[in-house]
Amino acid sequence: MAIISHRKLTAEREQCILDLLKQSDALAVSALSEQLEVSEATIRRDLQNLHERGLLERVHGGATLKAVGQPELLFSDKEGKCSDEKQRIAAAALELIQQHDTIYLDGGSTILQLARLLESRSGLTIVTNSLMAASLLMESRHRLILTGGEFRALSRTMVGPLSASILQSITVDKAFMGTIGLTLNDGMSTTDANEAFTKKQIMSRSRQVILLADHSKFGVPSFVNSGSLEDLQTVITDSISDEFRKRFNELGIHLILA
Repeated sequence: MAIISHRKLTAEREQCILDLLKQSDALAVSALSEQLEVSEATIRRDLQNLHERGLLERVHGGATLKAVGQPELLFSDKEGKCSDEKQRIAAAALELIQQHDTIYLDGGSTILQLARLLESRSGLTIVTNSLMAASLLMESRHRLILTGGEFRALSRTMVGPLSASILQSITVDKAFMGTIGLTLNDGMSTTDANEAFTKKQIMSRSRQVILLADHSKFGVPSFVNSGSLEDLQTVITDSISDEFRKRFNELGIHLILA
C-alpha cells in the first residue's frame, strides 16, 4: 500500500482512516500512525472526532468501523432496554410538568414511561402521535389530542405529512421528545423519514423542547436527521460524556442527570 502523505488535510486524513478500517475489522493507533505518517496524538484526535460523529467505535488502543444507521428495535424490545434508567429519566421529566400545561408526548419508550406518571398532574392538555401513550391516557382526566397521520407499526406512532395540518395549527408549552441516535455534529436522528418529519413539525411549534435519552443514544447515528442540538432547551439523561456536557453548556442547553 502506498504511503499516505502527512500533509493531507484533516478531512482527507479522516477519510483515509475510514477507508483503511473498511479493509480491517479493527486497527491500532500505532498502525494508523505509521501508515498515515502522523503522530499517534494526531490519530487519537482524528479517531475521537470520527467517534463523536458516530462513524467509528473507539476500542482500547485503536478503533473499529461502525455501521451508520443502527437497526430500530421492536417497541417491546425498546421498553426492556435500560428500563431502570428510563424510569429515572421519566420521573425527572415529570418534575418539569406543571398543572394545566399543554404538552406533547413523542413516541419513544422513555416517553411512555412518562405517560404512566401523568395521573399525578391535573388539567393537562396532552398532544401525542403515540398510540401507546394514547391507550394509557384515554381514560384519564386530561384532555387528549391525537396528531393523525400514517400509522407506523414499528414505533406504534402516527407520522408523516398528514400530521402537518394539526401540528401546524397548535402550540404546546413543552414537547417531550425521544430519539434513536444523538451525535455532536448531526444532532438527533431516527430510522424513518416520516417520523423525522413529524418530530421537526412539533419542535417548531413548542415553547420548550425536552429530550429524554438514556446513555445508549449518545454518539450513535441513525438514518435521517430529526432535529439539531440547537432545537433543544433541556436534555434529561442518566449519564453523559464530557464532550457532550461541554457542547450542551456552550449551547445553553439545561442538562438534568437522573
